[in-house]
Amino acid sequence: MLRGMANVSLWAEDLEAASRWYAELLGTEPYFSKAGPDGKVGYYEFRIGDRLDELGLIDARFAPPGHAAGRGAGPGGVVLSWHVDDLEGTLDRLLEMGATLHEGITARGDGGFVTASVVDPFGNVLGIMKNPHYLEVLERTGTVSRPAP
Repeated sequence: MLRGMANVSLWAEDLEAASRWYAELLGTEPYFSKAGPDGKVGYYEFRIGDRLDELGLIDARFAPPGHAAGRGAGPGGVVLSWHVDDLEGTLDRLLEMGATLHEGITARGDGGFVTASVVDPFGNVLGIMKNPHYLEVLERTGTVSRPAP
């Protein structure tokens, strides 16, 4: 069945602005881009995090019919929460960069799981999370945790 996140895609009407915004947030440039049929870039991809997960940005003109995210209809899509070491600091940085608060810092039970989410300037919900299970899996699998840039 589901073995792990392979790629998460976000939509943006202004793909170039989205690429610059995420490059600043992540501290790295996209490693891959793909032009659409018109020759204009329609997709950028970043590799980020401990497992070099794929974060793709897609021009909203390629969104499936009826897909709201990136088309001015308000936030849409799935909330994928990325583990962060400093939840409050990351949330502050996202807000300083022009994201708007979607859901404030929220404890999820008493196991140390804490989430928050924002809407990026392009209409996508971006979740962040302090996740003890994520850190346990890294330790168990011997994955080396690298500090964020």
